[in-house]
Amino acid sequence: MSSPLRLIVLGLLPALTVLGAANGAERQPVVVTDAARKIHAAGFVFDGHNDLPWMIRTEAASSFDHADLRQPLPKLHTDIARLRTGNVGAQFWSVYVPAETAQEHKALLQTLEQIAIVQAMMKRYPDVFEMASTAEDVERIQKTGKIASMIGVEGGHCIEDSLGNLKRLYDLGARYMTLTHSDTLAWADAATDEPRHAGLTAFGEDVVREMNRLGMLVDLSHVSPETMHDALRVTVAPVIFSHSSARAVADHPRNVPDDVLVKVKENGGVVMINFYSGFIHPESARRRANSLEKNRELKAKFPNDADFKQARKRWEAENPLLPGDIHDVVDHIEQVIKVAGIEHVGLGSDFDGIPMVPKQLEDVSTYPVITQELLNRGYTAPQIHLIMSGNILRVLRKAEEAAKRVAAK
Repeated sequence: MSSPLRLIVLGLLPALTVLGAANGAERQPVVVTDAARKIHAAGFVFDGHNDLPWMIRTEAASSFDHADLRQPLPKLHTDIARLRTGNVGAQFWSVYVPAETAQEHKALLQTLEQIAIVQAMMKRYPDVFEMASTAEDVERIQKTGKIASMIGVEGGHCIEDSLGNLKRLYDLGARYMTLTHSDTLAWADAATDEPRHAGLTAFGEDVVREMNRLGMLVDLSHVSPETMHDALRVTVAPVIFSHSSARAVADHPRNVPDDVLVKVKENGGVVMINFYSGFIHPESARRRANSLEKNRELKAKFPNDADFKQARKRWEAENPLLPGDIHDVVDHIEQVIKVAGIEHVGLGSDFDGIPMVPKQLEDVSTYPVITQELLNRGYTAPQIHLIMSGNILRVLRKAEEAAKRVAAK
């Protein structure tokens, strides 16, 4: 596709997507060709966010004896065979713990427990996974046929307002931290909670600076637009959005506005597209935009956990999600490309952390479908490899270089 025509098409995408959703139109399933398989196999996927450790904790008693990744695990999005089919060569494993653990003063402790699950996975399957600390490690490990593994801390509540704890998590292998999760912190506003600071406080800015010093990626998924802008102003390294999508396509607070995408381009960062139906399908995003607020309302009304779950189930039945499909996800990829450029988009599936996935993106085996749809829309093999892994590898290297510059000062 010629450049002028591509710009015209990209400019029309959000409107066409909303129109199609409003009319109930469904686009045709993507059929993966041998050509796409060859291109996909020639590179590898470096996914920004997978919540498998949380699923092992909650559904398998923190034990790979109860959820052996060498066996098919149909209740999960992830197992070894499907990772191989999807050609996942590198993965950020999320060490998520709920935001409410901060109120119980258990956030750091439970994060350390999550890190222990990732470490146990490396030990249990040493022929499959290996921990990586740098971009160079990722490339070296992937070339051996193993899956290079990094840790992503999901939510700054985990450091319990301590820069020392941030350093501790880095020393244990964390290579990014999402500044907030669902709740606004004492030092940063979240996307899905009431703002209290108009972005970052002075301590929040110090957190960003310390992450730059360590070489830890600043992850802006889950934060408010004001926090995004503040972090982009303060950071001297490229940022990531480890699992977010484009707000111009689906208007949900968890998605990235176009004015921030412009800043991401200037910063050199990358937006890694989330697959959750509630973020990528326009109508589903509208229906779920107030879901976290509704959660808080229901929890206040039903303090008993069983009663809350029943009330939540009733509310979800009254406000059902539409799953969306592969086309919706690639619409978000193209919106980021349109505003920020091909060098600033990646994949951050949120597999095993989301309750609904789009059609044809059911689990970690399905990444080749994205390669095919990008081919269908006129992208070249080198461009596809940038999206799959090249852009996040560049950002990692730049963050490491920034840390060296800070140390030199």
